[in-house]
Amino acid sequence: MAKAKWIAFPFPDKAYTYAGDALARKWERLHRGDCEPFPKDPSVQEAWRAYHRGAFGEAVSLGLAAGGAGITVANKAQSIYANGVEKKEAARMALFEEAMKRAEAQAAAEPRNANAHYQYAYAAGRYSQCISVAKALSQGLGGRIRAALEATLRLAPKHAEACIAMGTYHAEVIDKVGALIGGLTYGAKREAGEEHFRKALKLTPDSPIAHIEYANGLVMMHGKKALEEASALYAKAAALEPRDAMEKLDVEAAKAELQ
Repeated sequence: MAKAKWIAFPFPDKAYTYAGDALARKWERLHRGDCEPFPKDPSVQEAWRAYHRGAFGEAVSLGLAAGGAGITVANKAQSIYANGVEKKEAARMALFEEAMKRAEAQAAAEPRNANAHYQYAYAAGRYSQCISVAKALSQGLGGRIRAALEATLRLAPKHAEACIAMGTYHAEVIDKVGALIGGLTYGAKREAGEEHFRKALKLTPDSPIAHIEYANGLVMMHGKKALEEASALYAKAAALEPRDAMEKLDVEAAKAELQ
């Protein structure tokens, strides 16, 4: 595992514990965004409990030890930690690269596992932001991300997180290479990007990240004229009540952006 010392989750809260049967009872709400089925394996359940309370390193260790569906929670925990907690750029990139490789292998072994494809796309998308989206596009990474997201949405049409990521794909391509080249070369279109963001918000109206990424996407696609709408979306994200560690990181990010 590409880690030396994992930083502790900075916002611990007993509300994110989900001990015992609380995990099953709250599962639908917690996983509305990624459509992950409730795991039968108690070891995988324990990995998800660690993930939701923000014990990301523990979630990775438990998930990898469990194998199978545990790989999904390990990859998600590692990528969310790298994106929201890890401060060192080199460490973040290494974590994303490792998650990408595991997810790619999982998708090859389980082609009908929607979240195997999605976790590859998520880690690869965040990795692309580290090296610069323009560089990632030149290396062909953009096409692989889009293909993984398309596979995710074929398998799970209501996968809100994949809708968000697809909207971000369109927005970032347009932002970096322009609408004309983005459309002709990479199939990126403002209308498609906004449609994906709106679908994500419809599927998960109480998701902080859905509001945040829609705000970011509008500014990337429309520039300064979208700032007012983007600010309103950030304000909505900041006012939402987080249900777990990932959502808490998103809410705090929205508050910081408003400040």
